[in-house]
Amino acid sequence: MQMSLEVVLLPVSDVDRAKEFYRAKVGFHVDLDGDVMPGVRIVQLTPPGSGCSIALVDGLQVPTGTPQPGTYHGLQLCVTDAKAAYEELTARGLDVTEPQQFAPQDGATFMYFTDPDGNGWAIQEYRRRESEPLHKVLADLAARGE
Repeated sequence: MQMSLEVVLLPVSDVDRAKEFYRAKVGFHVDLDGDVMPGVRIVQLTPPGSGCSIALVDGLQVPTGTPQPGTYHGLQLCVTDAKAAYEELTARGLDVTEPQQFAPQDGATFMYFTDPDGNGWAIQEYRRRESEPLHKVLADLAARGE
């Protein structure tokens, strides 16, 4: 059986404020904004080039438990050039830390930001993704049966 992680519910206190933050400051695309059933609104946003989206929800009861706004930490985005991403994001008004290199190898440079509720994100520079996009790497592995 194959599975794909496609949507992560992100707990926020104000769906409209969060939608605007992720659209305008982080650059996510708004895929969906509407009522999916009476009393339940979902706003789904996807980072450019990603196969996984976030969903901001209002009125949805989650059977396994409802996380509280500001409690998610460790969400991670990957970029091929941290300096360029930093410049673009700060130009949009995002309060993001400067890139910090923890080791010389590819994948060891990070920067961080939080959304208006305090949910925490990391942005990792992974230069290899320029020539080896994740979707291609995964397709090649699947073709080889790995």
